[in-house]
Amino acid sequence: MEIICVMLGGALGSTARYLLGKRFAARYKSIPIGTFVINVSGAFLLGFVTGADISQLLYGLFAEGFLGAYTTFSTFMYEDFVLLQNNRILSAIIYISTTVVLGFIACYLGTSFAVFIIAPH
Repeated sequence: MEIICVMLGGALGSTARYLLGKRFAARYKSIPIGTFVINVSGAFLLGFVTGADISQLLYGLFAEGFLGAYTTFSTFMYEDFVLLQNNRILSAIIYISTTVVLGFIACYLGTSFAVFIIAPH
């Protein structure tokens, strides 16, 4: 059952990434904002799911399946490579540093938010 949850989540996550990425790519042609938004929002959601302390099946569905397919490290690396290849060094540095820093902050905030909502007051 767990593998089915991961597979279903992966199908939904990759579809969400594809649709969201296409939407941003159509609007912002010169910067890879779609991958940035996807990865930072994915970090927040993974923090939330982890902080929520959900069942193994739900974790497989959301964290390993959906978010594993939704976020994309390889595309992030490729887009950085293209920026550097096109001598857009400052853009690459900004893209890398903001993705990593804001991704970490988003993960922290997601975990904190989950703990705040779920923890008894």
